[in-house]
Amino acid sequence: MLFLESLLMISQTCCFTGHRYFSRNQISIIKNELIAKIEKLIKQNVLYFVTGGALGFGTLVAEVILDLKKENEQIKLILAVPCKDQAARWKYEDRMIYENIKGKADKVIYLSKEYKEGCMLERNRYMVDHSKFVIAAWDGRKSGGTFYTLNYTKKQ
Repeated sequence: MLFLESLLMISQTCCFTGHRYFSRNQISIIKNELIAKIEKLIKQNVLYFVTGGALGFGTLVAEVILDLKKENEQIKLILAVPCKDQAARWKYEDRMIYENIKGKADKVIYLSKEYKEGCMLERNRYMVDHSKFVIAAWDGRKSGGTFYTLNYTKKQ
């Protein structure tokens, strides 16, 4: 297992949490807000951006960071993946997007060799514990991984 401390400084790190499914209208709005928030953080010398690379928000974040890297090579995309077989049951198209993102990421950290109960929440805690900033796309539901991660963030 690799540890983020050896790669980056927590004070310069932002992680992300969000839902897997959004409507097309929501995706456009979220993407625009995401770009604005990330650009603001870059101006504050935040250079490391950590996402789990999961479907939905995780993939959107990774794609936005990779686009922004074209203009600013200093920023880094770090994938904190819960298990090596995260995408094993995804649709072919989604797996291809994921593999492309993994290939372009500056670092991929696997928290487990294989899926195990709780590994997604473990990944979320890991990202929060190694970040100063957290950006969330949350619809207000009081259940699920995003809600859990926001509560964990507040406790930290």
